[in-house]
Amino acid sequence: MSLKPIALALLTGALTFAAAGLVIAQSPAPTPAAPPAPQAFKPSLGDLMTMTIQPRHTKLGLAGQEKNWTYAAYALHELEESFEGAAAVWPVYGKTNVAELMEATTKEPMEAVAAAIKSGNAAGFGEAYARLTATCNACHQATERGFIVIQAPRGTPFPDQDFRPQKP
Repeated sequence: MSLKPIALALLTGALTFAAAGLVIAQSPAPTPAAPPAPQAFKPSLGDLMTMTIQPRHTKLGLAGQEKNWTYAAYALHELEESFEGAAAVWPVYGKTNVAELMEATTKEPMEAVAAAIKSGNAAGFGEAYARLTATCNACHQATERGFIVIQAPRGTPFPDQDFRPQKP
């Protein structure tokens, strides 16, 4: 018996396995499924009120109490941006058009607060700030959140911030 046919069969088998191995090695590995895209954070309207609007309302009141008109102007601007941000994230909440309601209810009192700040009128600031605060509470009543009652600050929840005007 000749060894040539056996050697040829072995060589053919080896070449077949080698070629199959090359094909498998050259095939791209299946890509794993991409993880789902993370959900964008959308704070609730209550979160936005607690995180942005309420502390800015408080800081505005504290600055006005200290007659720190520079900081009060800044705090008022930040409060305005907070209202705009909340309305942008939640233009409609339940049956309420938040964007329209905020604009309609806060425009006049915030303008009055701005005028009092600009003139350095402490009594005018107190009156305008009280109207703004009453507007917040009226909005809460209108949106079935009357149990949330806002008031002028009676102390500071910000012990690490001095609201008194700084001398240059």
